[in-house]
Amino acid sequence: MVKYVIKRIILAFISTFIILSLTFILMKLLPFSRPIGTLPAQYNYYMTQVNEGFVAVFEHEVEGYGECLFTYNIPGTKTVQYFYQVPIMAQYFSWLRNIVTQWNWGTSTYIMPNVSAMIIIGEKLPTSMYINILSVIVSVPLGILLGIVAALRKNSAVDNVISTGVMILISIPSFVLITFLMLIFCWGLHWLPTQWPNPTDPTSQKVLGYILPVFVLSLGSICGYTRFVRAELCEVMESDYLLLARTKGLTRKQAIIRHALRNAMVPIVPSILAEFIGILGGSMILETLYGIPGIGSLFVDALSKKDYNVLFVDMALFTTISLLAGIILDLSYGFIDPRIRMGAKNQ
Repeated sequence: MVKYVIKRIILAFISTFIILSLTFILMKLLPFSRPIGTLPAQYNYYMTQVNEGFVAVFEHEVEGYGECLFTYNIPGTKTVQYFYQVPIMAQYFSWLRNIVTQWNWGTSTYIMPNVSAMIIIGEKLPTSMYINILSVIVSVPLGILLGIVAALRKNSAVDNVISTGVMILISIPSFVLITFLMLIFCWGLHWLPTQWPNPTDPTSQKVLGYILPVFVLSLGSICGYTRFVRAELCEVMESDYLLLARTKGLTRKQAIIRHALRNAMVPIVPSILAEFIGILGGSMILETLYGIPGIGSLFVDALSKKDYNVLFVDMALFTTISLLAGIILDLSYGFIDPRIRMGAKNQ
């Protein structure tokens, strides 16, 4: 088991390195992200790029470096500095060196000029975490409860209603659902705020602001857990060992609680653990539509404004979260069910 864990971690690290390396190289093939702001602020940005190894500066025009990115006349002198983008592979090795030695992932050019991309991500991350943590807390118990009810009332009217509702709701994209709900509850009835509340708004307004995004994020998970729990529980309830438990004198309720539910939860609990890891990912479209200042809307904002450094750090975070959730999902099976752990060990 230990060898398997170490192997998975190493493979995840290698996968992350390859994905981020390819992403960096492909993004550097895009047009250079020119900064905004005053001339001195732009000059400071380009000097930062020089120090980080992404841009070269000369006191004369140079051929072979492509188009000149920026020129600056040093005040009080006749010296003119010319800034050129260095070759991509040279930038790649500079990027690796900056991360390993300084944990420097670059600075923003548009969203927050000359501010570290890591600082920007750190400011946006808590909002996405709060919303997604609340959605997990809401969706897990409701999804499992509805799944149990549907399984215990299989082929009944209750089961048909739950299954039909789940089928309809899980087919509706989240951006369509939140748009529809905003039209009704925000613009029509005026019960909820039309946009994410500002930090200066009263506490009651902030609480109301959580209702719509948490509900929309929870709905898909509730439907997924309901279907999963119902399918697993129905399969377990038809198994031979549950029939054996009934023949030994256990009532239907005792057999379901002691055996059926415990065995049905084995493949479900890992998915819950993986979802807790995935809460950092946020929701790009939902956050953008509702004006939530999270990392999901930040990704869309950085992409539209060509702030490549912020975009890259955001993509790196999404990649790491996805791989980490996959590792947790795989490893949790062995810790939850000893039979799986022993099977892997014997191999």
